[in-house]
Amino acid sequence: MNICILGNGLTALALSKSLINKKLNVSMYYEKNEYFKDFSTRTIGISKDNFDYFNEDILKFKNSMFWPIKKIDIYSETSKEEKILEFEKSGNTLFYILKNRLICNLLNTELKKNYLFKKKKVKNLNFYKKILKEKKFDLIINCDNKNVISKEFLSKKILKNYNSSAYTTLVKHKKINNNKAIQIFTKNGPIAFLPISEFETSIVFSKLDSQNEFDLKELQTIIHNYKLRFKIKSISEINKFPLYLSLARKYHKKNVMAFGDILHRIHPHAGQGFNMTVRDIKILNNIINEHLSLGLQIDSLIFEKFEARVKHFNLAFSSGVDFIYEFFKINNNLSDKIAKFFGNNKFLKKYLTKYADQGIYF
Repeated sequence: MNICILGNGLTALALSKSLINKKLNVSMYYEKNEYFKDFSTRTIGISKDNFDYFNEDILKFKNSMFWPIKKIDIYSETSKEEKILEFEKSGNTLFYILKNRLICNLLNTELKKNYLFKKKKVKNLNFYKKILKEKKFDLIINCDNKNVISKEFLSKKILKNYNSSAYTTLVKHKKINNNKAIQIFTKNGPIAFLPISEFETSIVFSKLDSQNEFDLKELQTIIHNYKLRFKIKSISEINKFPLYLSLARKYHKKNVMAFGDILHRIHPHAGQGFNMTVRDIKILNNIINEHLSLGLQIDSLIFEKFEARVKHFNLAFSSGVDFIYEFFKINNNLSDKIAKFFGNNKFLKKYLTKYADQGIYF
């Protein structure tokens, strides 16, 4: 069985590793290494359920790569020092924070060791026409939203522009007990403080573009206003990228399927973007396992089954994340009271915690 993966970002690497674990031949083709150059300060939060799956079925993380988060506190512009929501699970880990670059480096290293994996750079754009015409591969999975296939074959989407940009950076600070994530819904957009260690915290600020660019002075003002404990020693380069909601109308065409951010790109305030992709990898692998166990062909029928199983769930989950963003965007006393009601209701709070951990497939 021969499978082609287009792209070399985190999604493409993770998917490739999961497939060669099944003893399938994987050929990866990519155009540029932009991912590693542009996102040096990017971190991701992986839910406990997805972390366990990734660790057991894709790649075992090194202990130095992740940091456990045991509590989440949520504030708003109007609540100031009073939390409007908090999530905690009897001292258990809610999710883990990891640096994108470290995961990509480890995946690259492990893939290069495997004889089933090949990686080549695309030097001629005629390559895409060639692989479609030759039918050399049983499946082609596209994880690169900038290539010709994305633009010409799988381009129809539901789009919503948030008129915002995400600013990401890493802050080094004096040692603190740092196992609590903090999210503040400010008038300029939500800002998240995501611990990486006792000495370092990742910052993700989804800021309205109508405002000035994010800088150290504004970060210090937010820390002071909300009486957070961070005493900053240094701040790394600030990366910026646009924010929008994007949902694919069609997942596949013949033996080519879109995957990862091409299928669903959501607002980062809930930290669920890569978690949705990990759940997709899990379901795609389950379908492939079904075919292998029954002696069925690895062909485009897999893509049809995948789209039928996940598309409506991905739409519902993405809409839920968008609703939460719009709800907190209102930023008034009424929204704070409603949020506190959810927080005080044990059943709803338990459901929201499970929703963040496992998605809506449970």
